Amino acid sequence: MNKKDYYEVLGVSKTATDDEIKRAFRKLAKQYHPDNKQTGDEAKFKEVGEAYAILSDSEKRRQYDQFGHQAFTNNGNAGFSGFSADDIDLGDIFSEIFGSGFGGFGGFSNFGGSSRTSSRTNSKRPRKGADSLVSVTLSFDEAINGCKKTITLDLNEKCDSCHGAGGFDEKTCPTCGGSGRIVSEQRSLFGVFQTQTTCNTCGGSGRVFKRVCSECNGTGNVKRRKEIEVTIPEGVDTGYQLRISGKGSAGINGGPNGDIYIEFKVKSHPLFEREDEDIYLTVPLTITEAILGCKKEIPTLTGNVIVEVKPGTSTGDKVKLKGKGVKKVNGFGKGNMYVVYNVVIPSKLSMAQKRLIKELANTDLEDAPEFREFKKYL
Repeated sequence: MNKKDYYEVLGVSKTATDDEIKRAFRKLAKQYHPDNKQTGDEAKFKEVGEAYAILSDSEKRRQYDQFGHQAFTNNGNAGFSGFSADDIDLGDIFSEIFGSGFGGFGGFSNFGGSSRTSSRTNSKRPRKGADSLVSVTLSFDEAINGCKKTITLDLNEKCDSCHGAGGFDEKTCPTCGGSGRIVSEQRSLFGVFQTQTTCNTCGGSGRVFKRVCSECNGTGNVKRRKEIEVTIPEGVDTGYQLRISGKGSAGINGGPNGDIYIEFKVKSHPLFEREDEDIYLTVPLTITEAILGCKKEIPTLTGNVIVEVKPGTSTGDKVKLKGKGVKKVNGFGKGNMYVVYNVVIPSKLSMAQKRLIKELANTDLEDAPEFREFKKYL
């Protein structure tokens, strides 16, 4: 009986790479596996496996390309007598077919082997309680200077009635015998596979109670609304998260409490703009102040200060006030404050003011370097 071409069986070309051959095999093995109730086909599955056993081995593939199926007959050069599960690694394939509960495989020989799994999820181990995320809105001043806030949230706490056990008069689960797992077997072309699932009776704990606690319904925890006062450090900004360790929901099986994460949203300020630890303030100037210069009182985060405006200041000119910015959260030092000037041009002038402005046109401003450079391109 003539066998199909191995490349055709996997649906790949003769120049296919190792990865392409492996991907094709994974897809077909999952499709034709006998345990697949929709598309399972034992004969095709064996055929796919035999093709992969040859083409995934570089030496066997070379012999097949040279001599065809004759290379693997009992009288052929290589003496290959058929497909064996030991020829290929099927662990990841079976994980997809049987699901994450599949415990592994090994020790197969020509389909007659069996697999035993020793992995077990220990549901009795202490586990950390759930973390909580709370969003808190702060004013600009609260974020800059730090403050105290009271937050309200619902947390799971240990049940007072059963002291977190979940019930009374504890005993071993009769369904799983205390293991917390149910073992079942599945037959396939490669032998008998064992899968483990969580016991439905005890939920994986291995224990049950003669009387379930009515306060917590057997969970060991009850949800309560709590108010927690939080000290917010100076300098937090929008998106910053503050962690409060061990104040979250109660742990399971005596595990530690979860954590509370507070995420901040900071409102804008009518004057100040913030970029990280730096503060920007736009200061308006009259034409006279800009031309002649002056001393100007301006606000900062820590109170008013006097700055000196130099004569001839233009819109966009910037002055740095070192250390007048925001404190670094949980760090040392502060950012800077930048004063950005904006010369305001009046839209309405009296006749006298217009005459004064016209007199400025008679000055030598057009001889300034800026004007000279501009005129070169006219």
